[in-house]
Amino acid sequence: MEEKNNVTEKTNASEKTDIMKLSNELTYRRYMMNRGKIRNLFQSVSMTEYIALHNILQNDESSSIYGERTYLKELSEKMELTIRQTSKLVGELRDRGLVTWSHDGNGKDGTYVSITENGKKLLKTQEEILKEYYGRVIEKYGKENLIQLLHLMKELETVMSSEMEDFQEGGMEDEFD
Repeated sequence: MEEKNNVTEKTNASEKTDIMKLSNELTYRRYMMNRGKIRNLFQSVSMTEYIALHNILQNDESSSIYGERTYLKELSEKMELTIRQTSKLVGELRDRGLVTWSHDGNGKDGTYVSITENGKKLLKTQEEILKEYYGRVIEKYGKENLIQLLHLMKELETVMSSEMEDFQEGGMEDEFD
């Protein structure tokens, strides 16, 4: 019986080591993707600004309900930013003439943004840079490989988000006791 317990302990220790190695590698890869050379592709606009402009334009083009409006709350939720962070971002885009920022009624009904012609031009230029770069990457890596990777990344992100919510709510404590 004691031998069985030793084997179980060694297996658990090995699994924890494997999990630690995998978590370190995943953390490192995410760090490298987020910090590194990819930022060199964004010279006139930051990656966050690009994503915001892209979301605003996409919403403007697809929303027959609101016209060419993206509500701040909607953008905040889509980008997973606080309203305060979104307001700061939109304020900077507005100050650069890339979006307009208005409100319904007296402002209680919501504030919204719309992309300007300058914003559309900048977005188009940035999209061309990304298209050229990622076109070469896809050519070398393979379209099907990339589609599969993106699908797996989306699944992983869903699991990680769920686990983060549990962690923040104190749900992880039991596992480490």
